[in-house]
Amino acid sequence: MIYNVHVPAFPLNQFIDVFIYFERVEHAHTVDRFLPNGDTEILIDFHDTPQYIYDNQSLREIQACNHVWASGLRTEPITIPSGNGAAMMVIAFKKGMSAPFFPFPMDEIRDSVVDADLLWGSDFGNLRERLLAEKNVDRRFLMVEDFLLRKFRSTLELNPCVSFAVGEMIERPDVLSIRRMNEQIGYSQKHFTEMFRKQIGVTPKAYLKIMRFQKAVRTIDASAEIDWGTIAGDCGFYDQAHFIHDFKHFSGFTPEQYSKIHTNYQNYVPVG
Repeated sequence: MIYNVHVPAFPLNQFIDVFIYFERVEHAHTVDRFLPNGDTEILIDFHDTPQYIYDNQSLREIQACNHVWASGLRTEPITIPSGNGAAMMVIAFKKGMSAPFFPFPMDEIRDSVVDADLLWGSDFGNLRERLLAEKNVDRRFLMVEDFLLRKFRSTLELNPCVSFAVGEMIERPDVLSIRRMNEQIGYSQKHFTEMFRKQIGVTPKAYLKIMRFQKAVRTIDASAEIDWGTIAGDCGFYDQAHFIHDFKHFSGFTPEQYSKIHTNYQNYVPVG
């Protein structure tokens, strides 16, 4: 297996967490359920055979993805290939920081996977062709970095209030109050909600729910013994009933069902 990670230089590192390149991955399973984590990604596939998205229940193919595509922020799980035999590069944006790279408000790509040609024309397709001609992974990383900087330098700007709000939700989703945070920021609730939705893809309340769910996932994964009432309270849920409802919405599993599933990669659950 080959798995390489590259952190881009300033100013891209303010918006992009890492570039990931992997190939020759082999899992015992072939299909994963990917859970909502607040992220947006661009994926470059070095093979010509399509990657499929599957129905969460029947696992039938419902969408084919070819060459380069973008995956928007998710409010529900998505079922995807486990990566066996793939060769791909992933541009993984920092939470809430992808908007400058997209040609429209981020809610238009929410819960969607969209071919890059429909978003940016042929630019990413041409980049892929150049990457295919370069076999050195480190040089491929630098080529992607140079491409993004040249294409998007003029748009690398974010609303600081929205960025502050996202940071607060990531760091302390268990205690954060949207109302108090909104008062601290100083905008009307309606105006701030609209700004947040355009930059992030969902409302502040919806994003906070995802961050609470993610805190619950991390807590369950790290716990040898589990007290469900304590986890619900510690992760910011109103009560255990709301915790179970939201967890099942975001994952397709009850918290207890999820705790019994062994997974080596957080947010990727083997289902087939």
